[in-house]
Amino acid sequence: MSENSANGKMATSTLPTDENNPSRLFNKQKSIHEILRGGIVADLMLWRRRNTSLGILVGAVVAWILFEKSGYTLLSLVANVLLLLVTILFVWATAATLISRPPPPLPELELSEDTVSDTAASIRSRINFLLTVAHDIALGKDPKLFLKVVVCLWLISTIGGWFDFLTLGYTSLVNLLSIPALYEKYEDQVDKYVDIAYNEFQKIIFSQFHAHVISKIPKNFSKGKKMQ
Repeated sequence: MSENSANGKMATSTLPTDENNPSRLFNKQKSIHEILRGGIVADLMLWRRRNTSLGILVGAVVAWILFEKSGYTLLSLVANVLLLLVTILFVWATAATLISRPPPPLPELELSEDTVSDTAASIRSRINFLLTVAHDIALGKDPKLFLKVVVCLWLISTIGGWFDFLTLGYTSLVNLLSIPALYEKYEDQVDKYVDIAYNEFQKIIFSQFHAHVISKIPKNFSKGKKMQ
């Protein structure tokens, strides 16, 4: 009995506890892939599909350079490309009819019900997740999450004033394809320093609150209230 109890104590003492582990930016039981809700989007953001992620990044760089150097806007470029495509197909089909040749080999342009249902379900799931997060923040259930959202929105507001919409969209895409992958690679180091910064931030907030609010409350206020 004594050996079993001793072994049990040794086993429990060697198990990692949440108190000894550094806090995480996200839920400790979840990987970054699970936090991103899995699927193709998470695979692309974490470079699990390297060729596709690289293609998106290169395409974004080329598109940004094209827009910046040519002076085109997104709407005008899309309209010109569609105009050129429709004109070529129309001339091709008309000429094929006149010379008794087959028309352009165009596939049937139709969305299947399964595709629409899967897309709608995916969008619905992500919107519900965002609404759940917003609900928790509004009710004060997760102060750390509230702090992160406030910092992110403040950064978006500040950075949005520096760049136009195209540059902001390009920068956001590059960040989405780099920050999650880098965080997954250096997760322990990032969590450690973020936890230190968060604790220091809490100390600053408390000291400011104490200096501007608590210190201005009269010391005899509570004593006088008790005497009454």
